[in-house]
Amino acid sequence: MATYVELRALMDDNDLENRCQVACIVAANTIQTEDAGTPNHDNRLAWAEKAYGNPAALAAKVQMAVLAANKDATVAQIQGSTDAQLQTKVDEAIDVFAQNGV
Repeated sequence: MATYVELRALMDDNDLENRCQVACIVAANTIQTEDAGTPNHDNRLAWAEKAYGNPAALAAKVQMAVLAANKDATVAQIQGSTDAQLQTKVDEAIDVFAQNGV
């Protein structure tokens, strides 16, 4: 299990940050084609538009959620996660940030 100090250090991990940015863009692309009946769809679309405009800013927030969701993993496990595993955690976090078009 990563310590809080280690989790905080991972917030500055450039590779993880870059991967979260790409995962946000992939999520935004998925949102663009999701069914309009998807819960929170309008807010998710607004989030997706912002992701394309400034992926670094949105990814920084999402990265914190990803780290919190992986608090029981080791640093090596977090850094060694597959793109698919990271994408799942990013996708799970989006609705937290896609409220009221934020």
